[in-house]
Amino acid sequence: MGERQTEDPIHVDGGKGVVQLEPDGIIHLIWNPRVRIEVEDAQAAMAAVNTLASGSEYPMLVDMATTEAVSREARSVFSIPCAASRIALLGTSPVDRVLANFFLNVHIPPCPTRFFTSREVAIAWLHKEERK
Repeated sequence: MGERQTEDPIHVDGGKGVVQLEPDGIIHLIWNPRVRIEVEDAQAAMAAVNTLASGSEYPMLVDMATTEAVSREARSVFSIPCAASRIALLGTSPVDRVLANFFLNVHIPPCPTRFFTSREVAIAWLHKEERK
């Protein structure tokens, strides 16, 4: 896949995160430090992802490394299909892993979804689908 220009970031309504399409063809959803993600935030983030994708599908990296909490209602929003072809959840702490595993065990993700603690491994996994 050829390199793309980085798209201008879209600030998620409510100001808790940013969505950006990187030159490597991956959509990055970056939550601000210590935010609590509520249903409205999740809906706004998915709307921003869909707007940025403009009808196409892209692999998506969700940086949740400093997220404080995700409400039950917000987790259910993340199980609704969006422009992501596969999702890598990136975290660093045991709390991140618990949040991700809880989501993955309770909700059926709309596409292949995995938790990672390494950005490089997550990005390699996201690109793996394209080489099939």
